[in-house]
Amino acid sequence: MANMFLTEDEVVELTGRTQRAAQKRVLNFMGIVSRERPDASLAILRLHVEESFGGGEHPKKDAPTRAADKLGGREFHT
Repeated sequence: MANMFLTEDEVVELTGRTQRAAQKRVLNFMGIVSRERPDASLAILRLHVEESFGGGEHPKKDAPTRAADKLGGREFHT
Protein backbone atom coordinates (compact mmCIF):
# COMPACT_ATOMS: atom_id res chain seq x y z
CA MET A 1 0.00 0.00 0.00
CA ALA A 2 1.30 3.42 -0.95
CA ASN A 3 1.81 6.13 1.63
CA MET A 4 -1.18 8.37 2.30
CA PHE A 5 0.96 11.52 1.95
CA LEU A 6 3.54 12.62 -0.62
CA THR A 7 7.17 12.37 0.44
CA GLU A 8 9.37 15.46 0.56
CA ASP A 9 11.07 14.33 -2.66
CA GLU A 10 7.69 13.96 -4.36
CA VAL A 11 6.68 17.47 -3.26
CA VAL A 12 9.88 18.84 -4.80
CA GLU A 13 9.22 16.89 -8.00
CA LEU A 14 5.60 18.07 -8.18
CA THR A 15 6.29 21.74 -7.47
CA GLY A 16 9.77 22.16 -8.91
CA ARG A 17 10.65 24.04 -5.74
CA THR A 18 12.67 23.21 -2.62
CA GLN A 19 11.66 26.08 -0.32
CA ARG A 20 8.44 25.53 1.64
CA ALA A 21 6.95 28.96 0.91
CA ALA A 22 7.50 28.50 -2.82
CA GLN A 23 6.06 24.97 -2.67
CA LYS A 24 2.93 26.29 -0.95
CA ARG A 25 2.50 28.98 -3.64
CA VAL A 26 2.82 26.44 -6.45
CA LEU A 27 0.44 23.98 -4.77
CA ASN A 28 -2.09 26.75 -4.18
CA PHE A 29 -1.83 27.81 -7.83
CA MET A 30 -2.41 24.20 -8.90
CA GLY A 31 -5.44 23.90 -6.60
CA ILE A 32 -3.82 21.24 -4.44
CA VAL A 33 -4.65 21.40 -0.75
CA SER A 34 -1.76 21.17 1.68
CA ARG A 35 -1.49 21.46 5.44
CA GLU A 36 1.55 22.63 7.35
CA ARG A 37 2.75 20.32 10.09
CA PRO A 38 4.28 21.55 13.38
CA ASP A 39 7.76 20.84 11.96
CA ALA A 40 6.91 23.13 8.97
CA SER A 41 6.82 20.23 6.48
CA LEU A 42 3.81 19.97 4.19
CA ALA A 43 1.19 17.24 4.36
CA ILE A 44 -0.34 16.60 0.92
CA LEU A 45 -2.76 13.76 0.33
CA ARG A 46 -1.56 11.49 -2.46
CA LEU A 47 -5.16 10.74 -3.46
CA HIS A 48 -5.92 14.45 -3.92
CA VAL A 49 -2.94 14.88 -6.24
CA GLU A 50 -3.84 11.75 -8.22
CA GLU A 51 -7.43 12.92 -8.63
CA SER A 52 -6.29 16.42 -9.61
CA PHE A 53 -4.24 14.95 -12.44
CA GLY A 54 -6.88 12.49 -13.58
CA GLY A 55 -5.41 9.47 -11.87
CA GLY A 56 -7.02 7.19 -9.39
CA GLU A 57 -10.42 5.66 -9.97
CA HIS A 58 -12.11 6.36 -13.29
CA PRO A 59 -15.87 6.72 -13.67
CA LYS A 60 -17.80 3.66 -14.80
CA LYS A 61 -18.29 3.41 -18.54
CA ASP A 62 -22.07 3.45 -18.19
CA ALA A 63 -22.04 6.55 -15.96
CA PRO A 64 -23.08 9.81 -17.68
CA THR A 65 -20.16 12.14 -18.17
CA ARG A 66 -21.76 15.14 -19.87
CA ALA A 67 -24.42 17.41 -18.40
CA ALA A 68 -26.67 16.66 -21.41
CA ASP A 69 -26.34 12.93 -20.73
CA LYS A 70 -27.41 13.48 -17.14
CA LEU A 71 -30.51 15.31 -18.43
CA GLY A 72 -31.51 12.39 -20.64
CA GLY A 73 -29.95 13.84 -23.78
CA ARG A 74 -31.76 17.20 -23.52
CA GLU A 75 -29.56 20.23 -23.99
CA PHE A 76 -30.60 23.69 -22.93
CA HIS A 77 -29.42 26.78 -24.78
CA THR A 78 -29.62 30.31 -23.49
